[in-house]
Amino acid sequence: MPRKRLLPDDEPRLLIRTLAARFPDGAALTPHAHSWGQLIYAVSGVMSVWTEHGLWVAPPHWAVWSPAGIAHYMRFTGAASLRTLYFRPDRGSASSKRSLVISVSPLLRELIFRAVEIGMLDEREPLYAAMAGLITHELCQQPAQSLDPPLPKSPDLRRAAEQISQAPADHSSHATLAQRFGTGIRTLERGFVIETGLSLGQWRRQARFLHALRQLGAGLPVKRGALEAGYRNASAFIAAFRDTLHSTSGRYFETLENATGPGLASHPNFADGRAGQYPTAELGGKGG
Repeated sequence: MPRKRLLPDDEPRLLIRTLAARFPDGAALTPHAHSWGQLIYAVSGVMSVWTEHGLWVAPPHWAVWSPAGIAHYMRFTGAASLRTLYFRPDRGSASSKRSLVISVSPLLRELIFRAVEIGMLDEREPLYAAMAGLITHELCQQPAQSLDPPLPKSPDLRRAAEQISQAPADHSSHATLAQRFGTGIRTLERGFVIETGLSLGQWRRQARFLHALRQLGAGLPVKRGALEAGYRNASAFIAAFRDTLHSTSGRYFETLENATGPGLASHPNFADGRAGQYPTAELGGKGG
């Protein structure tokens, strides 16, 4: 059995705590919050994180920062291998009070792996204190533009956006969509621009791209994932992928599971979602 995680009050000298976990395709964690800021990094699979600030989708090479006290809900597409760092409230990217996505550089990735291998970074250890400082510095240097389209705030438009995102392959005209949602076409189009900053067409294209991205994270071939998301052909998705992520899909989804460090199960705080060992929201137990 893994050792019990220390509570913040038990050891005020800890700068960073860590968690290693893995989850099957389709696994989800119910809404929860932590008293420490959390950097959530999925080495493999695609991770979707919902907070009061919006939705963030993070494929490999990206991570999500969730501030202390902000409830978040998580869902995984594809088998996911997770590495999580918890930052003491006065440390870390705690400088950001809002959820955001982080581009994980090669240096930051290795620092995450090493921190997880160590387990906890104690400020009384000069090397660990230096590592925590470097991790904090890297977080501040690696913001990334969010892939997810912002959700409208008004109930009617939000409902329309949710239905559109659930059926990305639907190529209905804007007039048909407006009729379906019981509004005028100009009201629908103008509302998306005002509330999301994107035209309705841009919002639909972004939702389609995210759906295809999740399909690839689940292991689907590019052609099938692209067609299921509503692309006319695989070439159209490949071009969108390259324009957005500046890489090919094959290279982007290379698993980093064996890149460094020991096996997951050796971590003192390891949760195997595949065996039903889902993390809890408490830092004293297994934090999700």
